[in-house]
Amino acid sequence: MANIPFDIVGFDLDGTLLDTSGDLAAAVNHAIGTIHRPPFPVGAIRPFVGKGAKVMLERALAESGGCDEGLVAQLLPVLLDYYQQNLAIHSIPYPGMLAAMDALDAAGVKLAICTNKAERFAVPLMHQLGLADRFASIIGGDTVGIAKPDPAPIHAMIERAGGGRCIFLGDTINDIAGARNAGIPSIAVSFGFLDGPVEHLNADAVIDHFDELVPMLERWGAN
Repeated sequence: MANIPFDIVGFDLDGTLLDTSGDLAAAVNHAIGTIHRPPFPVGAIRPFVGKGAKVMLERALAESGGCDEGLVAQLLPVLLDYYQQNLAIHSIPYPGMLAAMDALDAAGVKLAICTNKAERFAVPLMHQLGLADRFASIIGGDTVGIAKPDPAPIHAMIERAGGGRCIFLGDTINDIAGARNAGIPSIAVSFGFLDGPVEHLNADAVIDHFDELVPMLERWGAN
């Protein structure tokens, strides 16, 4: 295997490592169902995802009949409680992700996560999928008291993974801007929870499938 010029490959979680849309949709539908609004199909929920549970709920309420602060305050705890009890029913790794992880492991590259999902959801989710031990660090949106695009959680991810040169993968502007603010290169994934064209994220590179990741990193080392 060619040299990979990174000690750590960092990942966002929702929409990057895992397709969590099924479980997020179930939580949204449970919450809005308590006020007798009809459920959304999973595909319709995907555009609501990517900027946190509160924004996801606000978007769902606005689309299903109207949103106000009182409804959000009433339903957000309902959504979060349901989600905490049902983290990994439908959530799955994106195609090629596990093989890419194996190849990076074999090359001696550490894996890490920096997500804006709260730690109380992110860490149990990875444990329930049997993947937590594959990552040298898992940083949630509340781990260091501030979330991406602030660079602090990405710096914490790198430090807790042992330090070194890092590249970061994500699917939203919070991810790519967070990497830029942290002074590290970024790769955008076109298959995630995008709210616009992937090119608009202005990442250093784009992949359409995890099969492309390791060859891209090898080419990075050759340049």
